[in-house]
Amino acid sequence: MKSILAPPYKILIAKHTGMCFGVRQAIEATETVLKKNSATILGQLAHNPTVKSRLAAKGARTAPLEKSQAPTKQVIITAHGAADRDRKRWADAGYQVTDTTCPLVKVAHAKLAKVVAEGFQPVIIGKEGHVEVRGLQGDFPKARVILHPDDIATIPHVKRLGIISQTTQPIDRVRALVNEVRKQRPEVEVVYFDTVCSPTKDRQTALHELCHAAELVFAIGGKNSNNTAQLARTARKLGCKAYHIEAPNDIKLEWLDGIRKIGVTAGTSTLDESLEAVVLHLQALAKAQKPFAKQLSKAS
Repeated sequence: MKSILAPPYKILIAKHTGMCFGVRQAIEATETVLKKNSATILGQLAHNPTVKSRLAAKGARTAPLEKSQAPTKQVIITAHGAADRDRKRWADAGYQVTDTTCPLVKVAHAKLAKVVAEGFQPVIIGKEGHVEVRGLQGDFPKARVILHPDDIATIPHVKRLGIISQTTQPIDRVRALVNEVRKQRPEVEVVYFDTVCSPTKDRQTALHELCHAAELVFAIGGKNSNNTAQLARTARKLGCKAYHIEAPNDIKLEWLDGIRKIGVTAGTSTLDESLEAVVLHLQALAKAQKPFAKQLSKAS
């Protein structure tokens, strides 16, 4: 954990934070394509408005993955992945398909295919409607998606269940749900493959350490970034005030009142420069708020 002194408070940066290798690879691959050809991203490459704007400035267009028409002949599958049938539909329609699916998302697809091939009823722990979950479920429509204990009732009563997870789910939630399935269906054979990705686990572990030291946590990332939202929710469960922000201007001065230690973390689709901008903004606010600094000095 990195510590930056910015009186009247200290800024603590999580040990593991920010953009993961899968998203970095997807951005690099997309930029390489854009240097040679115009291209259309099928959805959002990463759930980050800065990334979207940067790629648009380089000529990237966008189209829905679910369609089969794009303004360019080159199309790009995003880091969140897609169903094989979607890739085939675009290829059959005559488009050149570049696949930037994160390698760890591909592992989740492989494990789901494995449980289906072995005769298990497939179950996905994840957020219904999330692009990664739609991709996982796309080739296996009979897969049931659950996120809460009450959702277990929607799983068919069969003899064998095979469970995998959306890669960005908190591992504690996933394990608790698997245990709950086994508790509610003791007569059922349950196999579980841990497909929560290591970057997500690292950021969740680092968040626990951060919350032990900080009073307030900022989780930086796109508003539609599931893993960033999870970081903010987990921080609150751990007893910290926490806010999910996209940019420095989202920070309200009253949030900092009386705070001496501020924790900063970021989702797996958040650029390093976005995190740096928030830290610099917090440092600038500290310098600008002299009355606030004096007040805290007296309190200490």
